[in-house]
Amino acid sequence: MRLYERGVCPLIIEGSDAVGGRVQTDCVDGFLLDRGFQVYLSAYPEAGKLLDLEALDLCRFRPGALVFRDEKFHRLMDVFRCPQHALSTAAQPIGSLKDKLLVGKLRLAAKRLTEKHIHEQDDRTTEVYLRDYGFSEKMIDVFFRAFYGGIFLERDLRTSSRIFQFTFKMFAEGFATLPAKGMQAIPNQLAERLPDDAIRLGSPVRTVDRRTVTLESGESIEADFVVMATDGETARLLVPSLTQKEVSWRSVIGMYFGASHSPLSEPIIALNGNNEGLMNNVCVLSDVSPNYAPDGKALISVSVLGDKQGDDLVDRVRKELVRWFGVPANDWQHLRSYTIRKALPEQGPTLRASEGVHQTHDGIHFCGDYLSTASIEGAIRSGLSCAVALLEAS
Repeated sequence: MRLYERGVCPLIIEGSDAVGGRVQTDCVDGFLLDRGFQVYLSAYPEAGKLLDLEALDLCRFRPGALVFRDEKFHRLMDVFRCPQHALSTAAQPIGSLKDKLLVGKLRLAAKRLTEKHIHEQDDRTTEVYLRDYGFSEKMIDVFFRAFYGGIFLERDLRTSSRIFQFTFKMFAEGFATLPAKGMQAIPNQLAERLPDDAIRLGSPVRTVDRRTVTLESGESIEADFVVMATDGETARLLVPSLTQKEVSWRSVIGMYFGASHSPLSEPIIALNGNNEGLMNNVCVLSDVSPNYAPDGKALISVSVLGDKQGDDLVDRVRKELVRWFGVPANDWQHLRSYTIRKALPEQGPTLRASEGVHQTHDGIHFCGDYLSTASIEGAIRSGLSCAVALLEAS
């Protein structure tokens, strides 16, 4: 889009039948099903400049969580935004009072830190960072593994502490949200700003070099510049000489159920505070945005981390739902399950690249969130960095 605004007319070649990559939404029986539970953090700086957030009609989650532990839910809220819950949050048996004071300290510190300062700090795993900060093992195990398990798609907290600090800063400065009409509204909005002939869908690529893209159909397309805005694995497959490290992936199964009413009745996430079970987090998306479900229905999202298999997986998850929400969960309609084996690239402290970069190799330009942070913000930053480089080179 930045190139188009500067008079450069790019041709975008997309192998699938829709824009968005890992950010897509399907409509099933009147329900909007994002391909895996995702949120948009309203404080994202570069994405916020590029997108028309008002047109997306962002719907907020409540700033907090319900933690399921010892057969009941415990409410932990952001007491800076929900001061009416300060005493009840302090009294919850999820971590100690010191832990909750440390959350407040971390929140204030995160808001003061610039992103430059974050990326200048020593990098380590999130688990080590939290332990060094002073959090108890119980707070780490019961809250942080579940909450950030839903973000990082891993409960070991092996993700870079810089990524943790950045996302914590985003939560402190804004809200977790959903576009009113599904996550795919984000890439759709960007695509709609380009001419109709700027995007070719359903055109998988066979080979690329610095001036030519050859499609699986055999068609060759000549170009002044070639940009590979793909995931890291696809980039390595199409350009074998690329020195980018082999990409490891985190997987998730996103399950959706339809119900006659919401079991939560509020736009909040429910977390698995036990170190057992399949479900990591559950939320009712129609409580956040009513558009996600037909009138008189509720849409329930369940995230199962990893690539679990088995014909009885839905039944096993349903048993956990009954444990959390009672017998009515037996009647919920299973709408669809998405097994997303390449949901997020692995980004530990030793694997992570510099923030907001793109790469050039053999005259081909590369961008994607694997070169920045595995997020919408990371993808946009990498793309903008690539666009600036192309404009300077042209």
